[in-house]
Amino acid sequence: MRFIDLSATIESSPPDVPPYMRTEIVYHDHQAGAAQIQQLLGVPPELLRNGEGWAIEEITFLGTHNTTHVDAPWHYNSVIQGQRAATIDELPLEWFFSDGVVLDMTHKADGDAVTVEDIQQELERIQYTLKPLDIVLVRTGRDQFYDQPDYIFRGPGVTAEATRWLYEQGIRVMGIDAWGWDAPLTMQAQEALKKQQPGIFWAAHQVDLPYAQIERLVNLDQLPPFGFKVACFPLKIKGGSAGPARVVAILEDET
Repeated sequence: MRFIDLSATIESSPPDVPPYMRTEIVYHDHQAGAAQIQQLLGVPPELLRNGEGWAIEEITFLGTHNTTHVDAPWHYNSVIQGQRAATIDELPLEWFFSDGVVLDMTHKADGDAVTVEDIQQELERIQYTLKPLDIVLVRTGRDQFYDQPDYIFRGPGVTAEATRWLYEQGIRVMGIDAWGWDAPLTMQAQEALKKQQPGIFWAAHQVDLPYAQIERLVNLDQLPPFGFKVACFPLKIKGGSAGPARVVAILEDET
């Protein structure tokens, strides 16, 4: 089997990243570990291999949405379809290991709608029929901007109608290699304020469906349209609206 990593690396943010989007990691090296061992247990460095103790890290700040992650229904609304929305620790594990399908939407410009017709045409092009619990991944190519300041402003947007259509096919996990599943927030905000209508901002998120979505994927260009498995188990965070995930595609080795 071959494994392709679809997750971004969790690392400390550059200084210019806004506080609500930051990730901060403190690293403690082997010398610090040796000093801690001596302090806690009285064992001096000369009794340790090469005088070194353990190396450890502290994630001092990491929002649940600040890297490749899985959104739970609780992220979208507190009540979905008349019931309390599920948090990330309440979702069934069966959702997060299944056959994967990549839909190529790289031709879409920033802010362009990914519609039901777009998805149906792409499925026809790759000659694939969706089945329940397939994991559908939308490739936009925006992962090439992952480390750029304007990454948040890039990407097309999957419509509420397309999201609902996928759900009706039995899809419970959908993913994208852009910052978000909907169009960039600034574009959504401009349209919502201009039209003064609800249901425009965050339309696909707030479509009133108990589904999960993966955001900020990478390396979808390394995958075939189908014929692989996806493992995308989120961290089990009590009451969480999302969980960072190590998303991996598993392919049969052609050799």
